[in-house]
Amino acid sequence: MNIGVVQAALAYVAWGLFPLYFHQVATVSAMEIVLHRTVWSLVFVLGVLAAMRRFGALAPVLRQPRQLGLFMLSALLLSGNWLVYVWAVNNGHVIDASLGYFINPLVYVLLGYAFLHERLRPMQWAAIALAGLGVLWLTWQGGQLPWIALLLAGSFGLYGLMRKTASLGALEGLALETLLLAPLAVPALAVWTLQGSSTLAHADAPTVGWLLLAGPITAVPLLLFAAGARRITLATLGLLQYIGPTLQFAIGLWVFHEPFQANRLLGFILIWAALALYSAEGLWVARQRAVAAA
Repeated sequence: MNIGVVQAALAYVAWGLFPLYFHQVATVSAMEIVLHRTVWSLVFVLGVLAAMRRFGALAPVLRQPRQLGLFMLSALLLSGNWLVYVWAVNNGHVIDASLGYFINPLVYVLLGYAFLHERLRPMQWAAIALAGLGVLWLTWQGGQLPWIALLLAGSFGLYGLMRKTASLGALEGLALETLLLAPLAVPALAVWTLQGSSTLAHADAPTVGWLLLAGPITAVPLLLFAAGARRITLATLGLLQYIGPTLQFAIGLWVFHEPFQANRLLGFILIWAALALYSAEGLWVARQRAVAAA
């Protein structure tokens, strides 16, 4: 088996298992978890960069105000995505969160069309229309937009768009984003700890340990993904990405026993059908191009 497939699959499995991790720190507020995730991710990735002697890649960007501004925006999008996701998991909305990451690939397609002037093929438009019907059905059944899913898909889609056009790789980019957020995260955690309202001030050892693990738990899947993405085709990567939300959906349904009304199932089926159509069409186009090139 291509080692890239293994690396990318492990990354998506790790992301799919994230609800189990956040369940271990469910007594901590979502905001504080995000602050810990920012700080300890920074510590971890700086350590990796030091070990790999790759600090040099950050220097040119630090001298470009426009690039710094763009990375600050991507950092805010990432932290906002983290905040919504952690809140959703710790408030019994893992299934809703999984829906956001099922929708996410189609959001990428729309963003590529809107901002990168990528042309969409008829079957891609059909997939987006099917997903739209699914969202409308869920809105009608629930009496409101599936806002958790849409916020997660939208924020991560915009983040992905910005990272696609960024000048840094995955590891260096995460290092810079967490570095830019550190002046907000570190003082906030310090003040809360001194005031005695932070988890670090009164939590038991296991909870503190889980919070300190936020760094490697965040960064390691990203490194696996970056390594795998370089070795496999985008079509294969596109299929593997459904591992994450599928695991999240299963955990929400069968581990956390979240309620899932039968009338919502049609909305999910429409979105799953859209993803199946999108993936099948992408694979067919990739094979046609390979045949033509041969």
